[in-house]
Amino acid sequence: MAEARRRPARKGAVPDGRVRAVIDAVHPCVDGGRFAVKRIAGEPVQVEAHVFADGHDMLRVLLLWRAEADAGWQEVEMQQRYNDEWLAGFAPPAPGRYRYTVTAWVDHFRSWRHELERRTDPEDIRVAALAGGVLLEEAAARAGGADRSRLKDWARRLRGAAAGPGAATDTQALKALALDAELAELADRHPDRKFAAIHPVELPLVADRQRARFSTWYELFPRSAAPEPGRHGSLRDVEARLPYVAELGFDVLYLPPIHPIGRTRRKGRNNTLTAAPDDVGSPWAIGAEEGGHKAVHPELGTLEDFRHLVERARDHGIEIALDIAFQCAPDHPYVQEHPEWFRWRPDGTVQYAENPPKKYQDIYPFNFESSDWQALWAELKSIFDHWIAQGVKIFRVDNPHTKSFAFWAWCIDALQREHPDLIFLSEAFTRPKVMHRLAKLGYTQSYTYFTWRNTRQELTEYFTELSQGPGREYFRPNIWPNTPDILHEALQSGLRSAFMARLVLAATLSASYGIYGPAYELMEHAPLKPGSEEYLDSEKYQLRHWDLDRADSLRHFVARINRIRRDNPALQSNDSLRFFPTDNEQLIAYAKRSADGDNVILTVVNLDPHHVQSGWLDLEAEALGIDAGQPCQVHDLLTDQRFVWNGTRNFILLDPSQVPAHVFRLQHRVRSEQDFDGFD
Repeated sequence: MAEARRRPARKGAVPDGRVRAVIDAVHPCVDGGRFAVKRIAGEPVQVEAHVFADGHDMLRVLLLWRAEADAGWQEVEMQQRYNDEWLAGFAPPAPGRYRYTVTAWVDHFRSWRHELERRTDPEDIRVAALAGGVLLEEAAARAGGADRSRLKDWARRLRGAAAGPGAATDTQALKALALDAELAELADRHPDRKFAAIHPVELPLVADRQRARFSTWYELFPRSAAPEPGRHGSLRDVEARLPYVAELGFDVLYLPPIHPIGRTRRKGRNNTLTAAPDDVGSPWAIGAEEGGHKAVHPELGTLEDFRHLVERARDHGIEIALDIAFQCAPDHPYVQEHPEWFRWRPDGTVQYAENPPKKYQDIYPFNFESSDWQALWAELKSIFDHWIAQGVKIFRVDNPHTKSFAFWAWCIDALQREHPDLIFLSEAFTRPKVMHRLAKLGYTQSYTYFTWRNTRQELTEYFTELSQGPGREYFRPNIWPNTPDILHEALQSGLRSAFMARLVLAATLSASYGIYGPAYELMEHAPLKPGSEEYLDSEKYQLRHWDLDRADSLRHFVARINRIRRDNPALQSNDSLRFFPTDNEQLIAYAKRSADGDNVILTVVNLDPHHVQSGWLDLEAEALGIDAGQPCQVHDLLTDQRFVWNGTRNFILLDPSQVPAHVFRLQHRVRSEQDFDGFD
């Protein structure tokens, strides 16, 4: 492997001019290899290289890959497709960090064989056979054991046949001996790589576990989980709600901060500046005399209760995701113990968080320019370490864009090297380049602008960018139709059809999505005031009691959607997403197809929550893997209706008062008349 790992000559030195292969580009690659490509462990990583050389000689091109901790490379032969593009793949076996690159060289044995196949002149064939004997002797010198003996014997027989009696007339037999496929494969195992080129960058790759790509999140406030009104909920109450969350089909249960809440400058109901004695405050105002980021709010329970919750959730196929918010209430122990970690104003008070005109007097941000920044970094990492020790492997991080990028690069790298199965969700509703930078620095998933994309054009453009743009190599969207902070205007009508449509869009456009409940399934829709995206009587500032058994709840619709996601591999990734035209702007149509092509899901949504909408849908047969000339079965997984479509142009009608969407599973063709039985 010494040849494969050879590096280019140092700057200013004359390169070895005998290295003729050119490796012009290797894909996928993020910012020239500065940041890692993201994939899923156990699944193929397709690598493309642009490789060529002067003249007409044949090339050998190999993909090299290894786990970052390994010294030796694994090698995969790359296959030429067209336009000097070469393709190969590898499957990282486990979550972790990997490296890959490409090496190539002019292969004289393959070039000789390629030319010999086209030769017809007997004398040319005889001379070429003699030259081949020399190449085989050289290959034998590089080989060992039985391979060396066989190559030597082949070289001897080839030279003998070319130089011996009758050589000039028995050219067909000579050519057949020279081109023996089995022996050529043997020679290929011992190539001359002394003039191999190697791509100058070992490209990084992070392999995550499957939940990094496909996950279904449910957010609830533990303090509002009590079955009776007026009582502060506990972690044991959350445990009692696990069957409900599992019934809905969620595999990640995300809890806002569970730590003690500050009393100084505590916010009251609806974010008022003056709190009443019984106001519980915001969970994001972390820290009080009972402890800080490593403590559990006493009314929620104990660390033992939390560990028990994590274990019981696992029994239901659910992982607990914990909120990490790096900020402090004024009475957090850090404020007294480490005043140097905060910014101080000229009046001798700590600078609270602000985003003018908004003020967050109950929160102190950390000062990442502190002279004691190294101790601050170490302590913040130790918060993750603490909760990992309690069994948490998924973290939703609050406002990471307001903390040091250098810190995240160091912290996430250090944590994932110790625990490759960790997942980090970035809650950064901020500028696109900032969101993408956080993803490059190691965030596994990212919040998106889905909430504010509502028209067909907006949704089509945005999700085409997410699924097909350059960010697809590292930016994994996790989309939410609502959060405790965001009640979009689209939901403030309270229309059941609006909640259903946004849920279908979220669950089928993205492999990872989440809802804030029970507010979502109970269609909570009153804003704090006209024009606001804040909830009236927000759980962020008070206890709420939710009637989970309400007759109008969307719980069964949510469960059906999540079951569809779980049962259909096409919906568990994003790279196959394709949009199709309709002649009605209120209808959006798109499809996803599984990697093996066997599972195809076509979704059509009525974006108008008030009126029946209809129109003609035009499909692209090749993208869906169907035969345009054959009847196609379609099964609406939402209503269990079945249809037969003929051709790629079909009529759609959606009544929002019933179900505002179709989620069709396509069968490639009708196989016999009995397949029509029972179709509507």
